[in-house]
Amino acid sequence: PDHLQIYIYILSNMNINASTKHKVKTTKKVASTGSKKSTKKGSNGGSASKRSVAPKLSPKNLATVEQIDALKSKSVDEQKLHVTELLAYALGREHRSLGVPYDGASNSLTRGRAAADVAEACKALGARLVLKDFEVLNELENVLLPIGGVASLFGGGGGMKKISSGISLASLGTGSVGSGSIGTGTAKTSTAIDKLKTATAIAREGALMVVRALCENVGRPHVDPFLLPYFGPILEESGSSMSSIREAAMETANAIMKVAHPLATSIVLCPVIFAALESPEWRVKFCALQCLSQLASIVPKQICLLLPKIIPAVSSEVFDTKPQVAKAAGSCLLAVCQTNSNPDVAPAIPAVVKAIIKPSETSKAIEELMGTTFVASVDASTLSILCPVLSRGLKEKLAIHKRACSIVIENMSRLVETPEAVAPFGPLLVPDLKKVSENVQFEEIRDAALAALKTLTKALGHASPEEAFASMMEEETKRVEEEERRIAEEREAEAAREEAMRKKEEEERRLWKEAQEAQRQLDKLAIEEAEAKKVEKKKKDALSKQSVKSASGKCKGCGLKKCRKDCLFRT
Repeated sequence: PDHLQIYIYILSNMNINASTKHKVKTTKKVASTGSKKSTKKGSNGGSASKRSVAPKLSPKNLATVEQIDALKSKSVDEQKLHVTELLAYALGREHRSLGVPYDGASNSLTRGRAAADVAEACKALGARLVLKDFEVLNELENVLLPIGGVASLFGGGGGMKKISSGISLASLGTGSVGSGSIGTGTAKTSTAIDKLKTATAIAREGALMVVRALCENVGRPHVDPFLLPYFGPILEESGSSMSSIREAAMETANAIMKVAHPLATSIVLCPVIFAALESPEWRVKFCALQCLSQLASIVPKQICLLLPKIIPAVSSEVFDTKPQVAKAAGSCLLAVCQTNSNPDVAPAIPAVVKAIIKPSETSKAIEELMGTTFVASVDASTLSILCPVLSRGLKEKLAIHKRACSIVIENMSRLVETPEAVAPFGPLLVPDLKKVSENVQFEEIRDAALAALKTLTKALGHASPEEAFASMMEEETKRVEEEERRIAEEREAEAAREEAMRKKEEEERRLWKEAQEAQRQLDKLAIEEAEAKKVEKKKKDALSKQSVKSASGKCKGCGLKKCRKDCLFRT
């Protein structure tokens, strides 16, 4: 063939010997980013990539229709005994009364299957019957709640205390609201959290699996009213010193986020998350920020309404000393800000969030806002995103940044919906605008700041900047007076506690002195009694030595009671 002849011709004309060198060009195969495994550790000890979703818990003893029908055919007492048996296996307690076939010793797999069986029983028999009448909730409460209450893990007060005392797990059936006080102990580390728990680690992991299985297999609207009060203890468990409990807690928290009713966002979920952000344990903060990011994708409308409260709470965490918390806070801040429904601000949100995270990027965010044309009405959620950056821009050294911020504030204030929407942000912007309008040397910038101040005061419902400033000063004075009154009350309460403690110590010291004096008197009487006994004994010994008769009455010489005539001791 032609190609064979060509090949022979090339070989015949090639001069190949021992010194001939050939260079072979090699190309490196570029691995795709999707298949390449990253070894970099993520923020919570896992991979740097997105955390994989845990598989759904599958039942074992109630997996078929026949098994479920057999459970339904039993009496209520037998059903309760069966559910109690399944719950015992889920919590790592082995009972053989029903002979439930779980092979081998208790491990995470068998506990997960038993938890799924409990969820299937709840789905088949009814949530009210299984959770309340069969006392499943009481058992979970005993396992998950620590000694001293939920508030003790978050500093002994605040939101967690309010939620834990306001929503009693044991009173959900009757509708009553518990008002018991929560303990005042304080846990500062994950080890301290674990010490407050009376249940074993296996039982706590099993309880978390039961809650997760109920969320996944039963879901809303059957079990979410019963399980939402457990959200606080679940966040606490995410700060445990044991990795198995931490993973189970994070998976359970994600499951609760999916089944929670949207109206529970502002009533239960967000207050618990805000309290968790004050926890001393960084893993609790990390899990709370992840839950808030998940809520932003599940219920964006409710999160958008809560932005004035969410942004200050999350913004303080972007400067946390733990890089995992700081990174999670940045991602969470972007997720919650993107729930804002204002189409004019949407393109500038990434730059604004970056400026909140990194103050050196404030000028770039202001440039983005300068190119924004405000057409839609501006509500409180939009103001909560923009005002922190604008306030920081008014404090910049460059005068051109102050002018840009003034123009943005003027354009934004013209479209404010109501004075109530901008009222919380007036004290943040009015003093800075007033300072710029009075102190900057360039007249053009002073005029821009003055125009923005007039527009903002009009949006606040005041006739002039002076009136707005006076009203704010009055409100600030009231706030300071209230704060001083609160501090004074706290000091008085602290002084009263110290006085009560001092009196108690004095009483204890007095009782101790009395007890010591009484003991000394008793010791003195005992010594005097012992001395009297010694003197009496000595007297008896002396008399016995002087007498010729022994203790039995016989003569010491002749040995008779009546001495002989020749006895030397005869008297």
